[in-house]
Amino acid sequence: MDKIELGQHILSRYNEDLEQLRTDVLQMGGLAESQLREALRALATSDSDLAAEVAKLEARINQMEVDIDDECNRTLATRAPAASDLRLVIAIIKTITDLERVGDEAHKIANIVARRGALDRGGIDGYRIVRHLGNVSLSLLHDALDVFARLDAPAAVAAVRRDRQIDEEYDAIQRQCMTFMIEDPRTIRAMIDLMWVARALERIGDHAKNICEYVIYMVGGRDVRHVAIEDVERQLGAQVAAGSAAAADAPSAGAGN
Repeated sequence: MDKIELGQHILSRYNEDLEQLRTDVLQMGGLAESQLREALRALATSDSDLAAEVAKLEARINQMEVDIDDECNRTLATRAPAASDLRLVIAIIKTITDLERVGDEAHKIANIVARRGALDRGGIDGYRIVRHLGNVSLSLLHDALDVFARLDAPAAVAAVRRDRQIDEEYDAIQRQCMTFMIEDPRTIRAMIDLMWVARALERIGDHAKNICEYVIYMVGGRDVRHVAIEDVERQLGAQVAAGSAAAADAPSAGAGN
């Protein structure tokens, strides 16, 4: 795992504490990702026993959120971080909230499977309808954690853009489920459950997008949550170009000798 570009502090313990916070977030993210993956597997196989096991992971994720939040508060109180260090701590506090909510949504999916088993009704394969949306949401969450680990702002912007695909597919699933219910009332119960699953997956995409936006904030120092992604891309491109120009204009190490 790449190390964050932290400032050099008098106490090396401070650097270690900040790096440990980031490591803890990634561990929490890995658990949330695993919970979602297993919830989708339970949905695909109609395995209510697996779904019940997946639901139990929520308590671990909740406890990790509390523990990391406590460490962030301690760091704010005892270290009074500034500049990039403060942005890091703030972004971590926000990120663990989104990861906890990812766990909540995965828990909802698992509960539906544990309660209902298969989502098939009237010859309709419910899992097939949401399979692609589930894969895209899981992939986006994985990529969000990856850009958090690498603090890769350009990759974070690209991931944010992918959330539109999730929103569009969610809307299509909603329309498809409504059509099935109108054509065959026997499918109503299964389609309502399926819409809840799709809604959970769409929300997971939103939380993954939020994490990417926090990475952009950590790296660039600007809150982009309510900024059009095209504007963010232009601004990020301008920053990269300015940095490259400054590096080109800087004297070489041996210049003037």
